[in-house]
Amino acid sequence: MDAKAREGHQGTGPGAITPDGCAVEMYARLPAGDEPEIVASTVPAGSRLLELGSGAGRVTRPLVERGFDVVAVDESPEMLAYVQGARTVCSPIETLDLKERFDVVLLGSFLVNTADEALCSALLRSCARHVEPDGCVLVQRENDRWHEEATVPREWERGGQRIRLASVEHQGTDRVAVRMEYAYEGAEWTHSFVSRVLPDAAFEAELGAAGLALDAYVTDDHSWVRAVPAPRG
Repeated sequence: MDAKAREGHQGTGPGAITPDGCAVEMYARLPAGDEPEIVASTVPAGSRLLELGSGAGRVTRPLVERGFDVVAVDESPEMLAYVQGARTVCSPIETLDLKERFDVVLLGSFLVNTADEALCSALLRSCARHVEPDGCVLVQRENDRWHEEATVPREWERGGQRIRLASVEHQGTDRVAVRMEYAYEGAEWTHSFVSRVLPDAAFEAELGAAGLALDAYVTDDHSWVRAVPAPRG
């Protein structure tokens, strides 16, 4: 492991491992899912977009191909080395202050469900300080029922990779320890992390504390949310 893991996070396998346990070489191989389509159907075409937590660019690339002007932010230089077609910024999200504002700020990869409540607040405040007054913030989150409905173990494939949800362990009322396993062309990786269960009401309260307001739940399962700057005064 290349850096001290954050509490509750661990990753194993070949190549660099980020502080939150993500394997760089694995994510460099993992294709995007439905994220680009959701973003493109939710915000104006050609928007200037700040992607917070871009990783190796699996979502960045298709957004650029769709005509978005993307600035990709990640704390891992190893991840950013794979990003193509976008300006990159190496920084933790929570301390980022570009002195710029964007039409769209994207906080994907379920980062808002971090078990660190202070970090969750800091991530959303970073979104708020980088969005235009008439812009929007898109947040990908674990919906209220995900942990209850998850079948363990469960396997599926994406882009030739085998992905396995190996374990889901509830820790108290609002923390869940998850272990993921990945395999691709003979290489194997694991990613263990702790999520905070954040029901709709609690999530909306977090938005409000950060100076944001719910605009819409974009997907029926509430896993994608559009927020806007909260009115002042």
